[in-house]
Amino acid sequence: MNKKFLMIAALLTGFALFGAVAQDASAQDATQTTQASQTEAAAAQPAKDSSAIKYIAAGLAVGLACIAGGMAVGKIGAAAMGAMSENAELSGKALPFVGLAEGICLWGFLVALLIIIL
Repeated sequence: MNKKFLMIAALLTGFALFGAVAQDASAQDATQTTQASQTEAAAAQPAKDSSAIKYIAAGLAVGLACIAGGMAVGKIGAAAMGAMSENAELSGKALPFVGLAEGICLWGFLVALLIIIL
């Protein structure tokens, strides 16, 4: 299980870095097409770096939250199905816990949205 988590985390980190590099390359192309002065280019440089870090952090927040939510739903869902196969009356008590585990993904998305907006 830990190998899967590490592989998925490494893959998400790679995608985030690729997105940051692609964004940086497109920002450099945009600055080359405009005839801006040296002071404007120097002032825009820190903003590009901070926005790239924002996207990496947002991607990690969503990615890790969804991985954790998926792992939780898998374990809780398997236990709930096993309990319901023994006693069908437990379905009303077991299924809300699966929904609570899915909420982890929503919180990761909200954190990522706040990172990007703020």
